[in-house]
Amino acid sequence: MGKVIAIANQKGGVGKTTTAVNVAASMAATRRKVLLIDLDPQGNATMGSGVDKFEVDATCYELLIEEKPVEEVVIRETSGKYHLIAANGDVTAAEIKLMELFAREVRLRNALKPVRDYYDYIFIDCPPSLNQLTVNAMAAADSVLVPMQCEYYALEGLTALMDTIRKLASVVNPELKIEGVLRTMYDPRNRLANDVSEQLKRHFGEQVYRTVIPRNVRLAEAPSFGTPAMYYEKSSAGAKAYLALAGEILRRRDRERPVAKAG
Repeated sequence: MGKVIAIANQKGGVGKTTTAVNVAASMAATRRKVLLIDLDPQGNATMGSGVDKFEVDATCYELLIEEKPVEEVVIRETSGKYHLIAANGDVTAAEIKLMELFAREVRLRNALKPVRDYYDYIFIDCPPSLNQLTVNAMAAADSVLVPMQCEYYALEGLTALMDTIRKLASVVNPELKIEGVLRTMYDPRNRLANDVSEQLKRHFGEQVYRTVIPRNVRLAEAPSFGTPAMYYEKSSAGAKAYLALAGEILRRRDRERPVAKAG
């Protein structure tokens, strides 16, 4: 069965969508079958995948509200070589309409059940707020990947976010785990960034990825060309970092799998 990872942080501007697009592309480059779900009404992950959010025939709205199957809403041709369920302004209406529906927290989980065996990884780009869309992502996910900058207040914000995830898990998804904490936009010349990074490792230990995403011009430029960094400039530090992250996620998953006993 495929693994579903929600990429979430209530704080905006931490590289959440950049991470969603680039880790999906990097995982697809390892010949895994990957689906990226854009749950953010801003549709940035959609545009960063080379898909015009204003021209799509269907989005998460049709998936969540009209209950169309994944096969009818998925976009199979993207610049990142993964499948995509798009988002645009219509998804804002989905958030409002979800409030009126029965079992609204698990609509995404139920929608993904038929395709979980098909995909190796399903990544969900969450909105930068705790709303019904984020709750649906948490209910559908096996784990949460948290991107964050190593800056002042980051540790306090992360502790609050972890607490929110645990409370949410207890209500909608008791199996939900923290996939990992990812340090983004990292500048090793910045003393504060190094200090916060050390505090992160002390507080969260193995949950902090060894891979660090650097502050990188090519990562910032790639979305304006509608492509992940590895297809914009594969030799860039940002592209290499996300390929390394994909490798780390795969190795962690291998360690999680139970080993068959001989005899």
